[in-house]
Amino acid sequence: MFLIRHGETIGNATRVVQRPDNPLSPRGLAQAERLARRLASEGIAHIVSSDLARAAATAEALRRTLGVPLSWEPLLHERNFGDLRGTPYSELDFDMFAPGYAPPGGETWEVFHERVDRAWARVQALAAATPGHLAVVTHGLVCRSLAERHLVLGAGEAVPLRWENTSLTICEGPAPWRVCLLNCVAHLDGLDAVPLADSGAV
Repeated sequence: MFLIRHGETIGNATRVVQRPDNPLSPRGLAQAERLARRLASEGIAHIVSSDLARAAATAEALRRTLGVPLSWEPLLHERNFGDLRGTPYSELDFDMFAPGYAPPGGETWEVFHERVDRAWARVQALAAATPGHLAVVTHGLVCRSLAERHLVLGAGEAVPLRWENTSLTICEGPAPWRVCLLNCVAHLDGLDAVPLADSGAV
């Protein structure tokens, strides 16, 4: 199984709490293309993705290159930060990721983890029914939740606090799913920075 975080967004680059419709930046689109080329010969037979815009665009880039079916799974959405969405991080005078913090109009950590558990059950069932490898396109906190509670990391490895844009984590299953590559972005080596001014953002 190939676990993937979406490409860079305008919100990632400008340090703003993500909105659901936040698009990929030009750099994020380039990252997704790089990842697609890396995975072209890996035997991926199906892609399942969060349908939030940033994950969907990343998954579509994979589908165009790999030519395999793509399905949507809303349970793979990022944690919902409710009323904080659209707020610059610089304006927050508290840690929105703190264990006990519940964002107004959003998900507590407990609700989020329970949703990720349901997503993981569906992903495992889809992996078992796929005649080849499954690619899962999702979000950073979903990757972290899975790594903390469902995946077996290698000796000496720790769950990353930050999951890089288009990072690739490869897991061998069935359960217990063991991680053989963690949060890897080797496909981005040498990628030139793309100015945000070229994005058309307003």
